[in-house]
Amino acid sequence: MAAPARTFVDFGFGAIGAGLMLYEAARSKRFARLVVAEVVPETVAALRRAGGVYTVNIARPERVDAELVGPVEALDPGAAADREKLVAAVAGSTEMATAVPSVEFYGRGGASSVAAVLAEGLARKTLAGGPRAVVYAAENHNRAAEILEEQVLAAVPAELRAAVRAQVAFLNTVIGKMSGLTADPAGQGLVPVTPGSARAFLVEEFNRILVSRPAFPEPFRRGIAVFEEKPDLLPFEEAKLYGHNAVHALAAYLGAEQGVPAICELRAVPGFTKFLRAAFLEESGAALIARHAGLDPLFTPAGWQAYADDLIARMTNPHLGDTVERVGRDPRRKLGWDDRLVGTLRLCLAAGIRPARFALGAAAALCALDPGAAAGEGRAREALLGLWEPAGPDAGERGAAVETVLGGLRRLLAWRAAGKPALPGFLAGEGGRA
Repeated sequence: MAAPARTFVDFGFGAIGAGLMLYEAARSKRFARLVVAEVVPETVAALRRAGGVYTVNIARPERVDAELVGPVEALDPGAAADREKLVAAVAGSTEMATAVPSVEFYGRGGASSVAAVLAEGLARKTLAGGPRAVVYAAENHNRAAEILEEQVLAAVPAELRAAVRAQVAFLNTVIGKMSGLTADPAGQGLVPVTPGSARAFLVEEFNRILVSRPAFPEPFRRGIAVFEEKPDLLPFEEAKLYGHNAVHALAAYLGAEQGVPAICELRAVPGFTKFLRAAFLEESGAALIARHAGLDPLFTPAGWQAYADDLIARMTNPHLGDTVERVGRDPRRKLGWDDRLVGTLRLCLAAGIRPARFALGAAAALCALDPGAAAGEGRAREALLGLWEPAGPDAGERGAAVETVLGGLRRLLAWRAAGKPALPGFLAGEGGRA
């Protein structure tokens, strides 16, 4: 007997939903039906006019290729008829994904919210004996799957919760794929999402996505086989946040100091990629290897070096078209106690590593947030303490982090005063073990 046809349901038609989740589901050729839930009626209408087919521009090392994806069935959960179709699709699905702006969006929209639609569809799946399924939570949060599961189960009738939990697995993801939705497609030589659209998806070809392993009693064969399962994603989430994201932010804030508009142009700044590589290997990498040694080949000197070299080449890919402004946006969040810059400083300090390069980047981010911080250490200190107050950090660790960033601020000001010479020479001997 033939296996039942697979259905894939995606919530959110942004760069990750369209350029990764639906794209990989279509490429797998294992799904008979692709469904996307999108709350912007104009986007749904444009997809329908295009027959459910859209374009993704793929940035490769040597060129950009435009690939057609679809057909997908576009549904607006805010429209009653579409919502019913979406609930039915969830009930019959084998794989789903949420790719909305953040975990805060799970419950927004009342009956049309992601959590409400999933709850109703999964309850229906359970009552009808529908197929077992997984849900990839693609939001940038290391507890996204747990948060989504909590909200969904809270909306499921109490008597069905245990059965739903046994039928569906919510999976966390580590997505190192750089992507975006860009304006002015024609001006950038890109193919728009649909004919006549003023926007275009541009994503890198990288697709090594890590997902948590579903805890079903028997094996579950996923349709998107390219995703790699890990029993514990937390170390890899830390590698992305304190490796990939931290170095990307470092490149943006110090690139802004250099007056460079595009990330790819940093390749031409003397010593800049050497500086980024040293931060990757000697600071965050050394700390993460110490923390997770023996867990995976990634957390070895050779594994981390390969990871760093690959990422720096991908970050500075001229065909990706990434800007310093985009990567450096929202410095308040990036200077958060647990986020990429300060979180990396803390990781290094805990391992006895002097994070001179990340301290310089954190200082540059602080000056981007509040230019007045460069005028005096008192103001800089006050700004940092205000940023970190919601996290309630330990006073001793907080003090060490403040002094580390202030040390970076002194070096930043000295670097500016010296005419911003090549960074590796300027910081010679300052990184590494304390």
